[in-house]
Amino acid sequence: MPQNEKLSLEGLVFEAIRVDVADHIMTLTLNRPDKKNAISPAMTNELIYSLDVAAGDPDIRVIVIAAEGDVFCAGADLSTMGRNAGETTSTVPKRGEMHDLSIRLRQVCKPVIVKAQGPVLAGALLLVCNATHVIAADHAFFSAPEIKRGIWPFMVMAGLFRVMPRRAGMDFIMRGSKLDAATAQRHGLITEAVPAAQLDTHVEALAAELASLAPATMRLGLEALYRQELMAFDEAVPYLMQMLQKTLQTADAKEGINAFLEKREPVWKGE
Repeated sequence: MPQNEKLSLEGLVFEAIRVDVADHIMTLTLNRPDKKNAISPAMTNELIYSLDVAAGDPDIRVIVIAAEGDVFCAGADLSTMGRNAGETTSTVPKRGEMHDLSIRLRQVCKPVIVKAQGPVLAGALLLVCNATHVIAADHAFFSAPEIKRGIWPFMVMAGLFRVMPRRAGMDFIMRGSKLDAATAQRHGLITEAVPAAQLDTHVEALAAELASLAPATMRLGLEALYRQELMAFDEAVPYLMQMLQKTLQTADAKEGINAFLEKREPVWKGE
């Protein structure tokens, strides 16, 4: 998704999610509570399209992924796997498939906060493993139960083993066991578990804080983070030096330095 591609939300009918944008924050709410927010083809495409909108809109600095109902997401909708997806009311232009979702979460190069108000199962871990932050209610649990259904969490693994220790991650997917929120935090699967009553205010404060930081620097920093993690060390160091020099030429870096020297709050331009 090119950063300069301009897409619009105007006039589109969303079937499986709600999209709200305010105060530099885009909130994507999974909206199939009657299906435990299982990820249908329409939901996949609507999430990808929305992430592409965010990538091309400099006014959007943070993305929050939330959900309606008691379950954050039960994973892929098994009734549509390998079958015709059927009719849809969604008018969102086609942008990709399930395997594209993990990549888009990283390519957006903006903070992505998952707000898990309830259980996170199977393919929903795609969202958790590829977000920058995951805040969960302390009663939520996380599970990759695919092995118990004769399936394997192939699409989850790419992100999972970049956030969880190898041994813990292997045990997690091989046994299909549940992790409570505290254990998920200890293993690095989530950022923080908080009391359910505090979840909304905690995520709102985090999103506002991230939105208040230099957006151009955030974008370049996340781009560098994702690219360098696959490089050999002696390749990563010169690449990161190049990215540092590129960042120092941005208006945001110059403003941040000037604001520090002038003892005032910076005014970011996002460029």
